[in-house]
Amino acid sequence: MRHFVNNRQYIGKDANQFNFEFIRYEKAGPRATITIHRPQVLNAVNFGVLSEMNLALKDASWDDAIAVLVLTGAGERAFCTGADLDEQQQFLERPRDYWKWMGEFIECHERLRNLGKPTLARLNGIVVGGGNEFNLSCDLAVAADDIYIRHVGTSHGSVALAGATQFLPLIVGERRAREILLLNEEIPAQRALEWGLVNWVTPRAELDAKVDEIVEKLVNKFPEKTRYTKQQLNFWRDLSWHLTIGHGREWLAIHNTSPETWEGVRAFNQKRAPNYAEIRRRWAEDDAPEWLSGEKPQ
Repeated sequence: MRHFVNNRQYIGKDANQFNFEFIRYEKAGPRATITIHRPQVLNAVNFGVLSEMNLALKDASWDDAIAVLVLTGAGERAFCTGADLDEQQQFLERPRDYWKWMGEFIECHERLRNLGKPTLARLNGIVVGGGNEFNLSCDLAVAADDIYIRHVGTSHGSVALAGATQFLPLIVGERRAREILLLNEEIPAQRALEWGLVNWVTPRAELDAKVDEIVEKLVNKFPEKTRYTKQQLNFWRDLSWHLTIGHGREWLAIHNTSPETWEGVRAFNQKRAPNYAEIRRRWAEDDAPEWLSGEKPQ
């Protein structure tokens, strides 16, 4: 008679075992929920958020009791406002470390898009920059009716190349993608619904009830068929992502030392508008535009 010992390694853990600092990770029945928990900085993403999300996403993927993942932010002001610029300042001096940070960011999106289970973004507040890239990496999205979505890269000295430049043309169309990324204007929830950036908009008081409704519908589907449907649907996103993201990682790391990036971060810290006119003057007059100090090194 043969005896079998249950020593499976590829299973989920109790969510309370992780003791995360920057996110909340919860499991309730067939639902796992990741909450970016930095409300004091509008749920801006730092290295700790990315590292902890990677662990939680791996666990949710391996846990056969979990059918759906919900991603949201703490509080009511923000879903996520992208990279934490206080943390990003160190990369102005050490762009080689930004390359490492970007690797963690890329891994997080890879795990989110390839979870093998449907993912739902619960947009509880404003969605800015990299926050919208997390929204785009989820399969579906439901938004409170008083939120807005916005990209700010060309205004703040960066490029939205970790999902937005790849996925927005597929989701909202070429012209609207260019409008979003070149003008950097707020997109109210209702317009986001009309453009396809979200699937549902609901009064804030009814947000959780709508999330529950969607989760229940997703749970009542076959898991293997859902997983492979996601794999097929990911084709165009995967194609554009893998053709561009490695180059984008290198470009951002190198250009972290550019005058534009320095001016964008300084302006943010000083709570003023960036001096776009000075950047353009230096270009037009060839006044050492590629050098932060305004002088070419000898």
